[in-house]
Amino acid sequence: MAVRKLNPVTPGQRHKVAITFDQLTTDRPEKSLLGPKSKTGGRNNTGKMTMRYIGGGHKQRYRIIDFKRDKDNVPARVATIEYDPNRTARIALLVYADGEKRYIVAPDGLQVGQTVMSGAGVAPEVGNALFLSEIPLGTIIHNIELRPQQGAVMARSAGSYAQLVAREGKYASIKLPSGEVRMVLLTCRATVGTVSNSDHALERSGKAGRTRWLGRRPRVRGVVMNPVDHPMGGGEGRASGGHPRSRKGLLAKGYKTRAPKKHSSKYIIERRKK
Repeated sequence: MAVRKLNPVTPGQRHKVAITFDQLTTDRPEKSLLGPKSKTGGRNNTGKMTMRYIGGGHKQRYRIIDFKRDKDNVPARVATIEYDPNRTARIALLVYADGEKRYIVAPDGLQVGQTVMSGAGVAPEVGNALFLSEIPLGTIIHNIELRPQQGAVMARSAGSYAQLVAREGKYASIKLPSGEVRMVLLTCRATVGTVSNSDHALERSGKAGRTRWLGRRPRVRGVVMNPVDHPMGGGEGRASGGHPRSRKGLLAKGYKTRAPKKHSSKYIIERRKK
């Protein structure tokens, strides 16, 4: 995976940094694993706009991803590495020994033709999904469950990974991508390796139109609005707007929004780095 800088033939290409698609092996997704994906334009069921700055965008179809990896002790061959418009990472098509096909989030280094497995007693190799009780300490992991059989919810985006740092009692301590160290039940699953497409962080769109293709409309700053529209609006000339806050008046830039008595706080050993 590499990035390429374009020759500035047009203004939109001057600052564009594009990702190469060398890793992909096909441009045709598996039809049986496609689902419809409708757009709302930020409107609710009555047609009222409830989310601003949403609209347009290229038509997409959803790829059904297996985040549970619950087909245990059945070897699966990696058939293709594919692009997914719904996520930053690449996806891999697995063909199991019994003929079933499933998509997974592709880890870095996964090759076509490679065999991966999931379940108890599986070797801790890249692409294999294991219980946290069986993964060696210090291993780099991704696609981590927060509750048993829930499906992966943590460390799923391009280039992200977590590290298994300790085990005590029925909990494992995991250092998450944010820097937070958190306890997770040993019966939860995780996949060995780092999520693919780590160069995604280097990508630069180069023009506003590319953001519109993603379905995002231009975002308006609060300080340029009128006082009736935003707490930071109004004033003579270029007023800074006072204390930074949201449209609803909630303070930003350091104001803690996490509930002080949240139930899951007892599982957090160390908070994320500011």
